[in-house]
Amino acid sequence: MSNIFLKLSKKQSEKCWLLIKRAYQWKTGVYGYNPIKIKSEYRPNLQITKDNCQIFQLINAYRIHGHKKANINPVALNDQSAYIPELDLQIFGLKPDDQCNVNGLINSNEINGKVQDIVNYLESLYCNKISVEFSQVQNIEEREWLFNRYESIYNEEISTEYQYEILTALLKSQAFDKFLANKFVTLKRYGCEGAESQIAFFIELFKSMSQDGVRRLIIGCHHRGRLNVLTGLLKMPPELIFRKVQGKSEFPENSPMTGDVISHLCHSVDLDIDGKKLLISVTKPPSHLEAVCPVSIGETRGWQQEFKDSSYSNSGIPGDRVINVQVHGDAAIMGQGVMQESILMSTLPHFDIGGVVHLVINNQLGFTAPPHTSRGTPYATDISKIIAAPVLHVNGDYPNEVIKATRIAVEYQRKFRKSVFIDLNCFRRLGHNEVDDPTYTNPKIYNIIANKSTVPDLYAKYLINNNITNEENVKLIESNYNEQLSEILQNCDSKKTTEAEHLNKNWNNYKGNGDSITEWDTGVTEDLLRHVAEKSVDYPSNYTIHQNLMKAHIKSRIDKIQKGDGIDWATAETLAFGSLLYDGYNVRICGQDVGRGTFCHRHAIIVDQDSEDVFVPLNHLAPDQTAKLEVANSLLSEEAVLGFEYGFSTISPYNLVIWEAQFGDFFNGAQIHIDTYVSSAEAKWGVQSGLVMLLPHGYDGAGPEHSSARIERFLQLSNSNESLPDSENVNLNIVNPTTPAQYFHLLRRQMIRNYRKPLIVVAPKILIRLPEAVSSLKDLTCGTNFKAVIGDAKEDHSSIRKIIFVSGKHYYALKKRREELGAEDTAIIRVEELSPFPVHQLRSEILKYKNVKDFIWSQEEPQNMGFWTYCKSRFYNLVGCKLRYTGRKASAAPAVGIGEFHQKEAAYVIEAPFLK
Repeated sequence: MSNIFLKLSKKQSEKCWLLIKRAYQWKTGVYGYNPIKIKSEYRPNLQITKDNCQIFQLINAYRIHGHKKANINPVALNDQSAYIPELDLQIFGLKPDDQCNVNGLINSNEINGKVQDIVNYLESLYCNKISVEFSQVQNIEEREWLFNRYESIYNEEISTEYQYEILTALLKSQAFDKFLANKFVTLKRYGCEGAESQIAFFIELFKSMSQDGVRRLIIGCHHRGRLNVLTGLLKMPPELIFRKVQGKSEFPENSPMTGDVISHLCHSVDLDIDGKKLLISVTKPPSHLEAVCPVSIGETRGWQQEFKDSSYSNSGIPGDRVINVQVHGDAAIMGQGVMQESILMSTLPHFDIGGVVHLVINNQLGFTAPPHTSRGTPYATDISKIIAAPVLHVNGDYPNEVIKATRIAVEYQRKFRKSVFIDLNCFRRLGHNEVDDPTYTNPKIYNIIANKSTVPDLYAKYLINNNITNEENVKLIESNYNEQLSEILQNCDSKKTTEAEHLNKNWNNYKGNGDSITEWDTGVTEDLLRHVAEKSVDYPSNYTIHQNLMKAHIKSRIDKIQKGDGIDWATAETLAFGSLLYDGYNVRICGQDVGRGTFCHRHAIIVDQDSEDVFVPLNHLAPDQTAKLEVANSLLSEEAVLGFEYGFSTISPYNLVIWEAQFGDFFNGAQIHIDTYVSSAEAKWGVQSGLVMLLPHGYDGAGPEHSSARIERFLQLSNSNESLPDSENVNLNIVNPTTPAQYFHLLRRQMIRNYRKPLIVVAPKILIRLPEAVSSLKDLTCGTNFKAVIGDAKEDHSSIRKIIFVSGKHYYALKKRREELGAEDTAIIRVEELSPFPVHQLRSEILKYKNVKDFIWSQEEPQNMGFWTYCKSRFYNLVGCKLRYTGRKASAAPAVGIGEFHQKEAAYVIEAPFLK
């Protein structure tokens, strides 16, 4: 045996005592006192002395390492009572028959005596059906509270009425799964079998949250057991599920929504829980399992703003009234990178929602993969350690233990407003879906499962043995519910969705756009523009301002406003923000270092150079200002952050929500959310969003990645209909504005019009400071609006023989080249909006030119990228104009990375359109 297991000498024991003493002296600020008494409200009687330091070490060892031998796996392949070296008595210089006094060391007054009795108690506490990992929690007060609460809950009784309530819900869940299996044999329902204890989790969660004053609960969850929770706890009518199985729509009749699979159904319900109202909504999920997580967190933050919760209140304490709950699969939470991003994000300013209660449905298989091929860590919850969150592991065969674990988790979240994880160790009775055979790849575990009782049956047996119910009553609960489901199935044709359950009340007046083209007067008065501009560079008199900021931003903006000309991109954006705030719309802009902007142009925040205090000038436009600008500098994430912003944008149409990529190509990391939410959520679920994505784009020699926003991908995602021109009824607005005024009007149009669509903006880089790319105040005043097409300024249309169509910054290079060549027979027309495709405006422009024979589409991007493929057929089929292409040749990479090559290409793309 290693020397580490030998009994400690007296000298070693005293040394251990000294280390403990110093550690607690550091915490308490007490020096030279003996014994040590911890200053904690949670352990008021805790005293560490030379006589009890060894047993104190043993207790702490069980707190830290007890989980390693806990009985938490209901289908364990190996013996769970393994020898744990860290718990060996010899390490602590103790023998089983030694007498010890543990008063105050643990939350119990009944375990003084022999060491073996103490060990038995510790094993029953920390190595039983629940085990914990609290030692990673960095705050000592939180750790003390967690251990104290856990040790006190061990002997708490759960009332017979509550246990019977849980049993009824479990039996109904089991009956529901059996009913679906019998009536719809080939249905992939992703049932709850093996994981029924999540029902106990939700019941306890709802009770505990509502009693603590929570008024809204947002649930982000995957497919496992979803239908059971919806029908059993959230009052979704089972007939809607039956109709869906039969191929009917889940939406009201004549609804334009295309729908989603049955395992993605969602519901919102206002529950009355013990006299308290709790509004619960389930976030719409795609098949990318954890993609729902950041969206759900963003929705929660959006609702907190609606409820004046979190930092939107005077108290600034997040999570008073709105809480988020996440339900994960064991393989998904560890395998999907968005989870790491989301967990980190949820702790940061402007993303913090007061902690998330995470439940991991640990059925110990990811599709068909066992844990050792899904992760390289002992637990599926080890991802929690990146934010030092506490974890409770619980055996899913024991609903009472799940209730206790949930109670601790909720109490911790409510007290400290931090995230907490429950690892629900359970199993999956059938395959990944019900028509899958899991025994091909996992024969051993499924041999155990095949010979194992169900969780509801085990719990029923336990309650019968404790005289809480009887076998007849158990059978009656299941048979009655089965009969009820049978009757519902027979009459389900008469049940139809009669109201738009997919919309929350904030969206009552935003039902979607029609098939006509509209123009919106988005200008504002010149007086308001000047007021906003002046206030946007105002700051507290005691602030020390960066010298470059003073000259290049503050004085420069004041000068431009006074002249009424030379309005640049940042100023136009500020005027749009400020005028919308003045109209009562909130604005939230998010991204990496978005406060100053990637290109150091925005400066929406002012930082005191001495104290680093932050001031947001646009939040001080007026003394009684209610609408606010929220500037959210994000972590280095795209997927989680974009998902969060999308979720936030769906809560209220009165919030302008903007996500800015550092460079346009950065959206690549968020492609899942663009595909499954931004571009398709309204079609699938009827969920509207006015999210704005700013994607800096331009071929300036920045290399393969940072040149292109891959606009061709968004154009491909657009459903701009070639068979239905002159229609705004598209899923995405995609624009490439060339002037600050155009950008100003786009931002205001996003809020002013009576419907919401995601707006994809091909944002500028060099145009931010290009002297030619400026506007005047007159371009922003009342009576002005966004123009989908900007015609050429030439008045003599009869002399024009060639028209070059272009989109975006490339226009300025072509315009300059035309002037150099003196090409007076050439007009340049800018296509500012691509989706919806501006058929009417383009036709109107072309009709001005009677003598044109040569129509060209010119772009910087390679031929297989950019706008060409999208525009080519639309010009021909809708505008009646056959184009020829000039630009870079087709390429695998978006841009070259060699300077000489770039210079040659840059010269060619501006020369080619003017060649005969």
